[in-house]
Amino acid sequence: MSVLVLPMAGADLIEPVAPGWQLITAALSAIALIVVLIMVLKVHPFLALIGGGLTVGVVSGVPIEGVLTSFTTGFGSTAAGVGILIALGAMFAKLLADSGGADQIVDTIVGHASPRMLPWAMALVGAIIGLPMFFEIGLVLLMPVIYLVARRSQLSLVTVGIPALAGLSAMHGLVPPHPGPLVAIDALGADLGTTLAFGVLVAIPTVVVSGPLFGRLAGQWVVVPAPTRFDADAEVVDTGRRRPAFGITMASVLLPVVLMMGKALADIFIEDPTDPTRRVLDVLGAPLVALLIAVVVAMFTLGRGAGFGRAEISKIIEGSLPAIAGILLIVAAGGGFKQVLVDTGIGTMLADWATEANASVLLLAWVLAVLIRLATGSATVATITASSLMVGLVDGLSSGETSLVVLAIGAGSVFFSHVNDAGFWLVKEYFGLSVGQTIKTWSAMETVLSVTGLVMVLLLGLVI
Repeated sequence: MSVLVLPMAGADLIEPVAPGWQLITAALSAIALIVVLIMVLKVHPFLALIGGGLTVGVVSGVPIEGVLTSFTTGFGSTAAGVGILIALGAMFAKLLADSGGADQIVDTIVGHASPRMLPWAMALVGAIIGLPMFFEIGLVLLMPVIYLVARRSQLSLVTVGIPALAGLSAMHGLVPPHPGPLVAIDALGADLGTTLAFGVLVAIPTVVVSGPLFGRLAGQWVVVPAPTRFDADAEVVDTGRRRPAFGITMASVLLPVVLMMGKALADIFIEDPTDPTRRVLDVLGAPLVALLIAVVVAMFTLGRGAGFGRAEISKIIEGSLPAIAGILLIVAAGGGFKQVLVDTGIGTMLADWATEANASVLLLAWVLAVLIRLATGSATVATITASSLMVGLVDGLSSGETSLVVLAIGAGSVFFSHVNDAGFWLVKEYFGLSVGQTIKTWSAMETVLSVTGLVMVLLLGLVI
């Protein structure tokens, strides 16, 4: 792969509406406003992104009517595309958690691991649970298990917990259908199946390095026993309800992954678009269809498998949506912000500058995401903003190359979680750490994960 922006890349892009200095001022002003609103004034990111979008347009000299049109167009298209996928993913995750399927995965994998292999087992559990679930939900779900495993194995809570967190975080940043990767895929026009395949390929070595391997070092730096105040949470409570079998649960979790990857493979190996096999796989592997099938199947394999009736399954599905309302609004507002940036021609200008400087597209994507992540503390905001700025630089790249740009942004979006990140405080409180200990463990792990992810993306870029 050529990691340089080709001179022809900006040929068909929107022409800048103002001089370069004015567009840069507009972009920097918008990003600064978003940072101040989120960090200093504690404004919800949804409102901050609206303010950022309006700032870009106004400072660029676009009439306010045009700015509003661009923003609402981007908002609507993103909500219609990415929003549906996030909602379906939340439904599946809720079924997995409430049915006991997630507990079944954890107990089966951890129960068969030797003490020496426990960190590796926890990394595997974190990755599997993190595949369909948001990071915060996965963390809350896994913490009782982390406490229990740490006590029984007499290992540091950090040694056991860091691998699980690495698995969760890598899936969150690199693998769709999580909101961050979905937003970048939508903004850059990447193929979801290809990005999913590459994401899993990048995530495996990344989790190994930042999870069990780094966790062993972090566990020596910070030795923390499992907090006794959480004993009640860590004990397994027998509710009398049966769990779905491990094999059925794993098949349900991996079903949408297999369908989407099947589409990607068919597009690569079956050249004739009219071939019946390819047409079937293209339909089944479309993200909306794959996740819809997964939810319907999970209603039977997980819902009915756990003994839930139709009314209980309906209640679980309904209960999955309120928790993601904020995420949906943030993602849709990010789509509006992106569209304003695109329509002002900032992407075209950056593409031209990167061409002249012979800048690496992958490295630039990662750096942009890192800077915004450090400033805002939000991986989702970092992904939205960085992918918006990169739109003009992927024009002319192949499908595989565009997917690698998505993954570079995803890797950068999880760099060095610190005090402006809600996840930082969640980990600190659950693990009973000081701020310094959290930086030496959680923040360092996120940095290792981000850098390792970038290295793997660059290595893939040499052969894609």
